[in-house]
Amino acid sequence: MATTRKLIVEVVDARNLVPKDGHGTSSPYVVIDYYGQRKKTHTAIRDLNPTWNEVLEFNWGKPSEVFDDVLELDVYHDKNYGPTRRNNSLGRIKLSSDQFVRKGEEALIYYPLGRKYLFSWIQGEIGLKVYYVDEVIPPPARPVEEGKPEEAKADPATPAAEEGGAKSESDQQPPMEAATNFGKSETAGGAPLGSDQAPPPEPQAETGKPDEGQPAEGAPPPNGPPEAEKPPEEPNPVPSRQEAGRDQADAQAATPTAQDSQPTPSPDDDIVIEPASGNWAPQPEIMATAASGSIPEIRVRRTIPPPQPMPRPAAPTTYTSSDPPEQAQIERSSFDLVEKMHYVFVRVVKARFLPTNGKPVAEIAIGSNRTISQPARKTNFFEWDQTFAFRRDSPESSSNLEVSLWDPCGTMDPLSDTATANFFGGICFDVADIPLRDPPESPLAPQWFRLEGGGAHSGDLMLATWIGTQADEAFPDAWKTDTAGDNINSRAKVYLSPKLWYLRATIIEAQDILPLTAMKESSFQIRAKLGFQVQKTKVSVNANGHPRWNEDLLFVAAEPFSDHLEFSLELRQPKGPVVLGAARIPFTTIERRVDDRKVVSRWFTLDDQNDKKKMYKGRIQMGLCFDGGYHVMDEAAHVCSDYRPTARQLWKPPVGTVELGIIGCKNLLPMKTVNGKGTTNAYTVAKYGSKWVRTRTVSDCLDPKWNEQYTWKVYDPCTVLTIAVFDSWGVFEISDGKEATRPDFRIGKIRIRISTLATGRVYRNSYPLLLLGHSGVRKMGEIEVAVRFVRAAPTLDFLHVYTQPLLPLMHHIKPLGVAQQEILRNTAVRIIAVHLSRSEPPLKSEVVRYMLDADLNTFSMRKVRVNWFRIVVVIASLIDIVRWIDDTRTWKNPTATTLVHALLVMLVWFPDLIVPTLAFYVFVIGVWNYRFRSRDPMPHLCPRISQADKVDCDELDEEFDAVPSNRSPDVIRARYDELRAIGARVQTVLGDFATQGERVQSLVTWRDPRATGIFVGLCFVVALILYLVPSKMVAMAFGFYYFRHPLFRDRMPPPAMNFFRRLPSLSDRIM
Repeated sequence: MATTRKLIVEVVDARNLVPKDGHGTSSPYVVIDYYGQRKKTHTAIRDLNPTWNEVLEFNWGKPSEVFDDVLELDVYHDKNYGPTRRNNSLGRIKLSSDQFVRKGEEALIYYPLGRKYLFSWIQGEIGLKVYYVDEVIPPPARPVEEGKPEEAKADPATPAAEEGGAKSESDQQPPMEAATNFGKSETAGGAPLGSDQAPPPEPQAETGKPDEGQPAEGAPPPNGPPEAEKPPEEPNPVPSRQEAGRDQADAQAATPTAQDSQPTPSPDDDIVIEPASGNWAPQPEIMATAASGSIPEIRVRRTIPPPQPMPRPAAPTTYTSSDPPEQAQIERSSFDLVEKMHYVFVRVVKARFLPTNGKPVAEIAIGSNRTISQPARKTNFFEWDQTFAFRRDSPESSSNLEVSLWDPCGTMDPLSDTATANFFGGICFDVADIPLRDPPESPLAPQWFRLEGGGAHSGDLMLATWIGTQADEAFPDAWKTDTAGDNINSRAKVYLSPKLWYLRATIIEAQDILPLTAMKESSFQIRAKLGFQVQKTKVSVNANGHPRWNEDLLFVAAEPFSDHLEFSLELRQPKGPVVLGAARIPFTTIERRVDDRKVVSRWFTLDDQNDKKKMYKGRIQMGLCFDGGYHVMDEAAHVCSDYRPTARQLWKPPVGTVELGIIGCKNLLPMKTVNGKGTTNAYTVAKYGSKWVRTRTVSDCLDPKWNEQYTWKVYDPCTVLTIAVFDSWGVFEISDGKEATRPDFRIGKIRIRISTLATGRVYRNSYPLLLLGHSGVRKMGEIEVAVRFVRAAPTLDFLHVYTQPLLPLMHHIKPLGVAQQEILRNTAVRIIAVHLSRSEPPLKSEVVRYMLDADLNTFSMRKVRVNWFRIVVVIASLIDIVRWIDDTRTWKNPTATTLVHALLVMLVWFPDLIVPTLAFYVFVIGVWNYRFRSRDPMPHLCPRISQADKVDCDELDEEFDAVPSNRSPDVIRARYDELRAIGARVQTVLGDFATQGERVQSLVTWRDPRATGIFVGLCFVVALILYLVPSKMVAMAFGFYYFRHPLFRDRMPPPAMNFFRRLPSLSDRIM
């Protein structure tokens, strides 16, 4: 059924508008323009914080060269109220169509008003709800010709040719001319010539096949006169049975199927020729019927202009879609980062005239590669519609392609004596004569071929064969020689993570819990449950039956929302909690917010869920909302691939795209043993943002080749692309159910930080696949990938991203704790794992957890040592500076010390040069280090930095041990003793830090009266000297004294250090 899309704009209110009427106030109204449609609200008289609460409706705009895909909103002061002579602008905003969401996802958002003119004085913000809805267009009533209603009812079988006299002149013109005139009149906005009825609105761009249950518009109804309108058939001689069958099959083969009959719009053509016959898909436009029923009417109409190419240096042109924002944009991949893999494609469609009532199968063979199709489906033909892909350059490939049909009820061995009884015939092709097809060419049309070698049994087989690459659209679902047959678990797929929200429940108070006469001081607690997530509030001790909590509980919810949020009030007793009442809240009643505005709390009734009468047990006051301003973390912050908030209205435009070409692996180790042979069935998973990709599974190969290319949009360059290789057990799902339940083994993982990639440059390299296990680090093989980052945003906008915060604004307004954030991340990982495991083929839970580093924060002595050495490396530069200063003051290099004295004199007498000198020095260091920059094309996991090459086996066993531990008590006791020794050293270091801080505090606290007196008196003397002596002289004298020659130095520590070390601390008071 045809639908039309409407854009709804709810203008709620505005805040803190600027006064423009000359009396300290304004009378604002709102004007909205969208695709040439202008609507306005009423005027709020003399109000700087107006409230409109008006709903404005617009027709959804289509791509146009005249109007921009932007909604413009202007706020004006009404000149009719006040002494002003014109409508002064109070501000404006512009919203792109990417910020529009479907109804149900909208939220009240306050947009800051911007300037309409350069020197305008603008302030304030306006609250809007913007969303779109799809409305169903009712089918138009069938037009009844005037003057002949009775004849039409009395004789419904009147042929269509007899009604030609009642039609206008426009109906008598040729079909092409009539269609052209119709297009012109439609473009002009009028009704078609010769039609008294206005055409209904055009279908939307996203409307595909119309509802099969609705008849074609302009066509007779199913129970009406379509059969009567057929011209009478002339008697023909009855043909033979075989000839009749062949003629019928030829007629049905000539008639396009439902899949082939639908016109496929080409992105490069803007003229579409569509027959308006009743055999074709129904069109919403009402066309003038052609005079002859035997010639289908042709209609020519202008379609949506082709997508414009995105400018991209040093890369082929890609296309962006002009579809509505809720549709996934189709991105054409040119496969220019990977190698072309040529395949021989064979599409077996159907067969006819086979002397069997069973379900024959087709055998396709090229050299030693043979495969058998699925049993045919019996309709008017024997149908398969299967596609097979054979490697063109494989060693087993041959120069001949053989396709044969067999009866599976007998033997399939061609060498047996009974094989000819089950052999229906075959076809042989020379591979050198098979045509080459390269997308975006149209698919090759299948043809009928006569089966040969079947003896007296003759039949026809419809098939198509061509030579293509992995870029062919038939490749993903085709049977392939390098995969495990037609197993669904071996196909390449793209997955999307579910949209995650933070659900905030603010528990305020409860009332009417128990009768006051039976109430004593009791402990109450709220238990909230969402799926597997269970949280509890703190215990509230109350004696009047009105406990209060004022506590926030955060949950992770995934779209589509199917669960309920359950609350139960528990009375804490020594024997255990007692449930006093419960409430179930559907998600449809919970509002959404994208900022920190206060959510209006509501009262919810508590009842007994086990009682059919649902008796009243009290009520609870809560505030519930979906926080769309947060980013739901599913990855660790330092390897995150997306920082966008959940609410789509807050998304910013992408700054570029990243293209990944997964070429293959080399020298993989056998991961399992099957039938006494070591084998590996490898596939690769890549994750960036919410998009996951999985390559096909190459079976029984230690050097697999995938050559698959994928593209992601980049919203922040400071993100990480994760690629991992796994060994699959899913290819054995059909043969052995037990093996199919085994987890997929990890082979290795690499990470690519987008910010380290140069724009437009292709990075193609091999990287080691390292796996850390119980026995240490192992090299499992190498993976070869090609990566390219293409910047789409202007240079200044791209550099401006580096000045913006990583996380959305809500993480800074109402930040989440570190422990709470980690709990929510683990919950999000579990939700994503469950969601992707339900796909086909499934992405298993162990794969998702490994990609998202779910066990990243487990305790490990190796990681403790790694972080310690990282701190040492960071402070090494400061240590080098201290050593250089010490070498300078000890005159180890007299020339450098002399130059430092000269620099000291210059900076003391010209202090304005201090900051420029430091900045220039840092600049010189950066330029100098550019020569020694890392030549590694892309950084990857490093065993040396990870301390994986020197780790002890006992530490690895502790790192991979489960919680709670399942090791023996002796092993656990040894680990505990080692941990106590490390804790003692940490305790000593912390105590030293605390001692130094307490000594600084004791300078003025008079704990040691003599020391404090000396320090205070010395400060007074220093103040007098600095007051009387110029500061430049003091700085000069201090500098020369500090850099004095070693002949004038004493080897004893300086007096200041001796004085500081004698100060008291609180360490002598600790027990």
